[in-house]
Amino acid sequence: MRKEYDFSKAKRGPVVPSKGKTRITIMLDNEIIAAFRARAEAQGTGYQTAINAALRAALDKDDAPLTVRTLRQVLRQELHAADQTQ
Repeated sequence: MRKEYDFSKAKRGPVVPSKGKTRITIMLDNEIIAAFRARAEAQGTGYQTAINAALRAALDKDDAPLTVRTLRQVLRQELHAADQTQ
């Protein structure tokens, strides 16, 4: 290692910005953060990744409204799967 380094042109923050992500500040309940940290530790991921996945899943639910056709397809698949196991 060198005895001195030149930081005169250095910038604060991450060296490589994350593409497709934006840094924000958000206030969450302590219990929410604790639950996501515990869940993330059990899964071996970061808690911010777990929060992002939960938000994405919530958005995906809202994007696909439940229609009669979709409900019928799901019921047929479940009935077919139940018949296969008997």
